[in-house]
Amino acid sequence: MKKFACTAIIIFSLISLAGTALAWHDKTHLAVAKVAKYRMWYNAAGPDIAKIKAGDVEGYNHWYNNNWKSEVIPQTVTSQINRYNKANVLLDIDGHLYGAIIASLREYEASLASGKYGEYHLVYCAHYIGDLSMPLHNVPYDDYNKNHHSVNDGIVDQEVLEHPEKIERHMYRITLRDNSFENDLIREIVRIANISRLLGYKMQAENRNMTPEEAYIQLGHSASLLKAVLQHYKKL
Repeated sequence: MKKFACTAIIIFSLISLAGTALAWHDKTHLAVAKVAKYRMWYNAAGPDIAKIKAGDVEGYNHWYNNNWKSEVIPQTVTSQINRYNKANVLLDIDGHLYGAIIASLREYEASLASGKYGEYHLVYCAHYIGDLSMPLHNVPYDDYNKNHHSVNDGIVDQEVLEHPEKIERHMYRITLRDNSFENDLIREIVRIANISRLLGYKMQAENRNMTPEEAYIQLGHSASLLKAVLQHYKKL
């Protein structure tokens, strides 16, 4: 009985650390996909809608609560790939955003190879790439994160679709080579994840929200990476 009680306490503690917040609000996700020239940009908020019915099975794909505040490395990404669309309370409680980007593209490619309509897998990937630049989806879901998350989700949401140039000015070229696409993509996920988590730590240390300019810089990272992915799949 004592052993069962200890196990229950551990599980409850893990659940309490899980992130349940959304990331960027809808218009922000749409804007990232639109400035990246994705022709189905209007679907980019769909994965957040899916969480209403899919719950944590989808939700854990949207963040990585880096509870050890460790540097993101390629192995961080690859270790998460087979956790895609899973919600095991012990194995997936930190989330697996980075692996979800790779896994969604693998499913996209598998659908195409089998003659199926695979576009929705690419829509999911576009959303996850948007989440990648949200600082509070790359750091522990602690009290600071909970108290500041919603404000930061919507920091530019009211204006971003009307001012795409504010993202575009922060975009840059990312090269994903055809002969090493997945490895190059993992490299870029690692780079942007570390930029995002460091900004998250800075915000926490200063007990503040992102500035709009910081948000647009972050969104520029996501839009640049999404554009590179679309170029690889000849979607531009």
